[in-house]
Amino acid sequence: MGAVSARLTELGVVLPSIAPASGNYISHRLAGNLLFVSGQIPRIDGVEHFVGVVGQDISPGDGYQAARLCALNVIARVNAALDGDLDRVVACVQLRGFVNAPPDFKGHPAVVDGASDLLVEIFGDKGRHVRTALGAGSLPRGSSVEIDAIFEIAPNA
Repeated sequence: MGAVSARLTELGVVLPSIAPASGNYISHRLAGNLLFVSGQIPRIDGVEHFVGVVGQDISPGDGYQAARLCALNVIARVNAALDGDLDRVVACVQLRGFVNAPPDFKGHPAVVDGASDLLVEIFGDKGRHVRTALGAGSLPRGSSVEIDAIFEIAPNA
C-alpha cells in the first residue's frame, strides 16, 4: 500500500466509484507530466447530492461539503488515471471551483475551501495549489458546486 492510500485509510476516506463521462468529452487527459481532470460535481453512485443554489437553497456549510465531495470525485478520477498509484502525484497544480450562487453571494472562497482542505488533508503539501473560486448562475444537473483540477504526475516507474 502506498503512502497516499495509507493516508486515505487513516482518514477513513473511501474513493467513490466513477462513471464514464456524461457527454462528448473525456474525464481526464494526461499531457506530458500534467493530468487534467474534467469538472466533477457532488455525485455518489450516480446520485447528485447538494443540489441547488448556495446561499439560497442550501447553506454555505453544505456548499463546503459539496466541494469536498467534488474533490473526492476528482481524486477518484486521478486514482483511475494512474492505475491506483496516487503516490505518483507530485503536486496539485491548480484547482478551479465553480459555485452555483445568487449574484449577491460573496462566500465562494469559503465554499471552495472544502475541496482545497480535502486535497491538503490527503496529499499534504503536495495538495497545496493555486486556485480560482467563481460564482456561476447555474451548473450541470442543478449542482451547487463543480470542481476541476490539474495535477503534476511523476513518470511511471
